[in-house]
Amino acid sequence: MSANLAVLEVPSGDRIHDIVPALRRMLDGQGPPLLPVPAGDHREIRRLTDALHPGEPIADTVGLVVATSGTTGTPKGAQLTAPALRASGDATHERIGGTGSWLLALPAHHIAGLQVLLRSSLSGTEPVIMDVSEGFDPAALPAAVAAMRGPRRYSSMVPTQLIKTLDHPDALAALAELDAILLGGAATPEPVLRRARDAGVNVVRTYGMSETCGGCIYDGVSLTGVDVRIDADTRVWLGGSVLASGYRGLPDHPAFAEPGWFRTDDAGLVEDGVVRILGRLDEAISSGGLTVVPQVVEAVLIEHPAVREVAVIGLPDDRLGQQVAAVVVPENGTSPTLDELRVWTSSTLDATAAPRELHLVDALPLRGPGKIDRRALVTRFS
Repeated sequence: MSANLAVLEVPSGDRIHDIVPALRRMLDGQGPPLLPVPAGDHREIRRLTDALHPGEPIADTVGLVVATSGTTGTPKGAQLTAPALRASGDATHERIGGTGSWLLALPAHHIAGLQVLLRSSLSGTEPVIMDVSEGFDPAALPAAVAAMRGPRRYSSMVPTQLIKTLDHPDALAALAELDAILLGGAATPEPVLRRARDAGVNVVRTYGMSETCGGCIYDGVSLTGVDVRIDADTRVWLGGSVLASGYRGLPDHPAFAEPGWFRTDDAGLVEDGVVRILGRLDEAISSGGLTVVPQVVEAVLIEHPAVREVAVIGLPDDRLGQQVAAVVVPENGTSPTLDELRVWTSSTLDATAAPRELHLVDALPLRGPGKIDRRALVTRFS
C-alpha cells in the first residue's frame, strides 16, 4: 500500500501548536506521511521539496520523512514510521523517569524539535513553546519554565544553547527546576557539563540522528530496543526498534545496505558497557600520514582557561597534506596564543594533534540545530 507524501509547513512561536493535531494523527496511524519544512523559508522549502518529492507515492507505513543532509549538504529524507517514533518516545520516558510536560526550545522541523512535540503527545500534555525564530534567548527561559505543568518537566537543547544559558543566572536556575535536559546535536564540552551540573541542572547527553528518530543512546547507554555495535574500523552501527526504513527515493543507499542496521559515519568504542563517540570518520584530519580526530583535540583545548568554544579543522598544507588548525572563541578578556595552545595540547596528546594555526573568532558558524559548520570554517581560513 502507498500514500502520497504531504508537506507539513512548520511555523515558529505559538503557531507551532497548530501543527500538533497533524502530528498526533500521524502518530496514531491516521494521517498521511508528512514532510516537515520550515514555514516561510521559501529557499529551504524548494531545496527540500525538489529532493524529497512531496505529492508522490510513498509506503503508507512511513509517518515522517525528516530531512538530513549530514556533512554533504545534499538533502536525504529519513523515513520514520509511527511505531519507530513511538518506540523512541516510550524508551525516552522510561529512561528519564516517566511522561511529563515538555518545553520546545529548538526549531520544530528538525528531529529534536519534532520529538519534543511527539513526546508531548505521548504524554498527553501540551508543549510550552519558546520562539527561537530570531535565535535562542536565555532571558526567555524563566517565564517558559514557569508556564510548564508538572509533575515532571523536560526539555531538549543543543550545547550552544546551554553555553549561552550559563551566563544568565536566572535562566540557569530555571533549567535546574526541570527534571531533565536532553542535550544533543553536537558534542558537549566537559567544562560546560561541569558548570551546568554544579548549578543543579540534570543534563542527559544524547547521541543519535534523524535515522534513529533522534537520540538513541543516553549518557553512553542505549535506550530499550536500541542495538549498537562497533566494527573493526571503530565505526558505530545502530539498529533496533527506532531505526528508519531507509531514505526517501534511495533504496540502495549503502548506509542501510545491511538489513536492520544503520551505518553511521562516527567512530566510537565501548568501555565498561558505555558507548563513547570519538568523532566523525569523515572529518578526520590526515596530517603527515597520521590521523587526527578533531573532537579528541577539541576535548583537550576546551579545558584551557582562555577557550570558551573551539573547533578543530584540517587546512591544506603542501608538506603535510593537512595541518591541524584551531578556531577559538576566547573567554571574555583573554587572547590565547598558538604557542600556549600547542603546549597545552602536547601535554596530553601526541604532538601531531597540536594545532599549527590559530584563528580567534567571535562565534562559530552552525548548521542545523547546533552542529559546528566545519566546511564553512575550512572555506573561510583556507
